Amino acid sequence: MTQETQNPTSAPQLDRADSRVRHDAGLAGAMRGFVDQIKSGDLGMLPVVLGLLLISVVFTTLNPVFLAPNNLVNLLFDAAAVGLIALGVICVLLLGEIDLSIGSMSGLGSAMTGVLWVNSGVPLPIAIIAVMLTGACVGLLFGFLRNKFEMPSFVATLAGLLALLGLQLYILGPTGSINMPFTSPLVRFGQILIMPAWLSYIAAIVPGVLLLLGAMRTNQQRSAANLSSGGLSVAVVKAAVLTAALLFAVFYLEQGRGVPWMFGVFVMFVVILNYALVRTKWGRSMFAVGGNAEAARRSGINVQSIRLSAFVVCSTFAALGGVFAAARLASASQQAGTGDVNLNAIAAAVIGGTSLFGGRGSAWSALLGVLVIMAISNGLTLLNLSSSLRYMITGAVLAIAVIVDSLARRSRASHGRA
Repeated sequence: MTQETQNPTSAPQLDRADSRVRHDAGLAGAMRGFVDQIKSGDLGMLPVVLGLLLISVVFTTLNPVFLAPNNLVNLLFDAAAVGLIALGVICVLLLGEIDLSIGSMSGLGSAMTGVLWVNSGVPLPIAIIAVMLTGACVGLLFGFLRNKFEMPSFVATLAGLLALLGLQLYILGPTGSINMPFTSPLVRFGQILIMPAWLSYIAAIVPGVLLLLGAMRTNQQRSAANLSSGGLSVAVVKAAVLTAALLFAVFYLEQGRGVPWMFGVFVMFVVILNYALVRTKWGRSMFAVGGNAEAARRSGINVQSIRLSAFVVCSTFAALGGVFAAARLASASQQAGTGDVNLNAIAAAVIGGTSLFGGRGSAWSALLGVLVIMAISNGLTLLNLSSSLRYMITGAVLAIAVIVDSLARRSRASHGRA
């Protein structure tokens, strides 16, 4: 009689022991991998998360109102318009390009909304579609200039900034501003409308569930291909932490007015763009062209069409951001899109983790980055500091983000992970 026959429970015991070893190795391996990733300069979104925590601590110490639920709700309302513009900027930054006309494009979008909808009586949905189509046409022009004449995007979009600003002033006419009805759906969307609590809680649970289902699907696919598949312990921990954080955030905001629909729509666009960048051929081509355009061309990617699409997406989101800004302010004026709009949108993308050198970034960069920018702006406003100090501090934060990006890129290159 063999030993296995004498001790029939030994095999299950060994299986359970082996499972526990894999479970521990999974968590420990994930921690070691995370530490190695940080050491090699692949910081991901760690700096922006730490920055948000630091900003919260500093401003709450100086003024406890900063973390009041209703103040955070107002912050989310303000973040949506700039966040949409930053979302488009990410596409051109991924290619190592730049668009300096986004502020003027958003201002023109705001002005067109007022002129078409309020002055001309065009139905609001048609007016918004016209604004977005105008943004797409402007993006096509920038992409054409870049592809056909090799005009640097810095120069092309700088010229576009001036031309779009002039067009904005022209269509607004001598009055310079157009007020929008406070009882209209657009203004209510930008100032009042809040998501139902039940929907907010469901939205907070969905990301964790999708993360876990994605990990399970990956394990099944690897097992079907006879490849080693790790345990789900790491995915379970990530999903649990993410779900707990989002549920607490919703619970805290519900102590005030709740989660704004305006911010919810912005997050929806973030999810859509993230899926496009991560799960589609177009998204993979974006990263390839940003990493090395010549290598991408030699591998069969149409670099010019990818570049063209990036400028189209950027300008379209900028125009839609102008509509959101008009909804928030209940007006379209000559000041729309001017001031610190360009700075805030580009800063949000870079602070969120998108590299100015191309090839690295995420749609989530716009979400996290705009929260940092709006938190700084909101906190400084609560402290009654002048706009001059706000500009200087925001500029300093942007400079620090670029320095961190440059140092991280150098570290990745030295570790062979550039």
